[in-house]
Amino acid sequence: MLRTVYDPEIPVNIYDLGLVYRIDLSDDVPPVLNVDMTMTAPTCPMADFIMEDVRQKLATIDGLAAVNVNLVFEPEWDRSMMSDEAKLELGMM
Repeated sequence: MLRTVYDPEIPVNIYDLGLVYRIDLSDDVPPVLNVDMTMTAPTCPMADFIMEDVRQKLATIDGLAAVNVNLVFEPEWDRSMMSDEAKLELGMM
């Protein structure tokens, strides 16, 4: 599901960009899905849009009580966190 979320300024999904740091499904019944993610820059003007897109798409997963999307900045994102596919798509390989 996270591979369907894109930063409008970058033609690569947020998962392959390395922006998703943690995905945790609680033991509660029904479970709560917690996601920690970051942005390529702390001042990303699209942060609210991207986070809401993540929340809305994950909320479509059946059986979840809730989805919490947390914006974190540690560790600081850098290009080494991108998948090889993302680097290839962006001409970095």
